[in-house]
Amino acid sequence: MTFLNTTIPASFMEAVRFNTPPADEVGSLISTTLWMIVGIFFIFAIYMLFSAASWLIDKLFNKGRDKAKGYTSLKTVTFGDESAVVANRFASVASVVALFFFWALATGSSLLGPIQLPAPFLGEAEFEYTATNATGATDTGKVSVLVYPFGESPDQAKADNTNSGFAMDNAIKVRERRTALLSSRTIGAKETEGFAITQINGENVSPGGSVDIDAGTVFVTEKGSLQIRPYPGMTMESLYLPSPEEVWSSFIRLNKEGYTGVGLWENVFWSLIRVVLGFALGCLFGIPLGFAMGLSNWFRGWFDPIVEFMRPVPPLALIPLIIIWFGIGEQGKISLLFLAALWIMTIAARAGVSGVNISKVHAAYSLGATKRQLLTKVILPNSLPEIFTGARVAMGVCWGTVVAAELVAAEKGAGKMIIAASKFQLTDIVIIGIIIIGVIGFAIEVLMRKMENRLIPWKGKG
Repeated sequence: MTFLNTTIPASFMEAVRFNTPPADEVGSLISTTLWMIVGIFFIFAIYMLFSAASWLIDKLFNKGRDKAKGYTSLKTVTFGDESAVVANRFASVASVVALFFFWALATGSSLLGPIQLPAPFLGEAEFEYTATNATGATDTGKVSVLVYPFGESPDQAKADNTNSGFAMDNAIKVRERRTALLSSRTIGAKETEGFAITQINGENVSPGGSVDIDAGTVFVTEKGSLQIRPYPGMTMESLYLPSPEEVWSSFIRLNKEGYTGVGLWENVFWSLIRVVLGFALGCLFGIPLGFAMGLSNWFRGWFDPIVEFMRPVPPLALIPLIIIWFGIGEQGKISLLFLAALWIMTIAARAGVSGVNISKVHAAYSLGATKRQLLTKVILPNSLPEIFTGARVAMGVCWGTVVAAELVAAEKGAGKMIIAASKFQLTDIVIIGIIIIGVIGFAIEVLMRKMENRLIPWKGKG
C-alpha cells in the first residue's frame, strides 16, 4: 500500500490551489446584498399595503358573492388544492392599476393631477456671493443659474462684467438633477491668489460648507470654487424612467415611423416567429426524449448525464459557441431558443411520466391493455399537466432569451430594437419593447391556459 504515501506533485497543487477573495470585496458584496434586501422588502411592503386595501374594497363590495362555482363548489376542502384556486379578476386589475400608479407617481406624470411628489427645480435662479482678495478687500458678484430639463439645451445670456470689481458676475446652465462647477479662477477672474468666498446671499460660508438657495444648494469647495446642485425633487429622471405619457407618445411615433428603418410590428413579428420556432423544436424533440427517459432504464442512463449537465447552463453562455457553430444567420438564433426550451421540456415530460399513478397502470394491464394503449390512453393523458407546466416555463424562458438571441447580429426583432435603443439611452423605446414582449408573453400564457383547460378537463378532479 505504498501508493498511499506518494507525494502529490507541486504542479497539481498549484493547479487546484484556491485563491481566497479579498475580504473588502466580500464585505462590499454582503453589504450591497443587505441593502438590496431592505429596499426590496420596503417596496414589497408598500405594494402589499395596496393589495390589502384592494382586498378590503373587494370584500366590502362583493360580500357573499365570491362563492365557488362549478366543480369547485362540490369540494369540502379547498386549502392546499391548487385546482380550486382561481385568480380573482378584481385583484388582477387592481395590481396592474397599482403598478401604473407607482410608475406615474415616481415620474411626476400629469395623469395623476394634484397627486404629485416634489418635482425637481426647473427655470432661472440667482444668488449673490461675497469674496475677499489677498489685500483684504471685499467685493460681491452675482451668479445666474438656468436649470433646464433633460433633452433640451436652451440659450442663456452672458453676464455683464463691464463695471464689476474682482468678483465677477457669472451665468451658468445646468441640467436638472446634475451639478455645475464655477472655478475660483472663473469667479475671481483677474485675481486668484488669496481669493476666498466668505458669504452667499448674506450667509457666512467657509471652504467645505454649503448654503441653500431657491434653486437648490451651493457648495464651496476646499479650493474656493462654487458647485451648484439644483434641487433634485423626489421623482425619477426621464433618462432612467420616462413617464407613461412620454412612453405613449414614443409608441405612437414608433408605430408610424418605426426605428432604424424597421417598423415596430415588423420587429415584433420577427421576435415572435423566432420564439415560436425555437419553442416548437424544443417540444418536438424534448417531449419524446422525456418520455423515453421516463419509460426506459437504458435511455434514462444514456441521456440523464447530458440533460442534467445542460439544464443549469444559461442560454447566454452558449452565444459564443452558437456564433462559431452556426454563424450569425437565423439558424444561430433559433438554435439558441431551441436549446433554451429543449431541456425544460425534456424534464417536464420525464416528470409527467414518473408522476403517473401506478394503480392506473396496473388497472390498464389487468384490463388487457397493450403497451401502445397504455402509452396513449394512460401515460400520455396523465403526463399532460406536467408537460403543459413545462411548456409555460419554456415559453417564458424563450421570451427571456430572444433578446440575447438577437444579439447575434440580428437586423430585425424586438430584442434588437431594445439593445439598439439602450446604446443611445432611449429609455422610452426600451420600455416600449419590454411592454410589448410582456404583453405578447402574457397573451401566450393565457392561450396555453385555455388549451390546458380544454385538453385536460380532468386536471385536479382525480
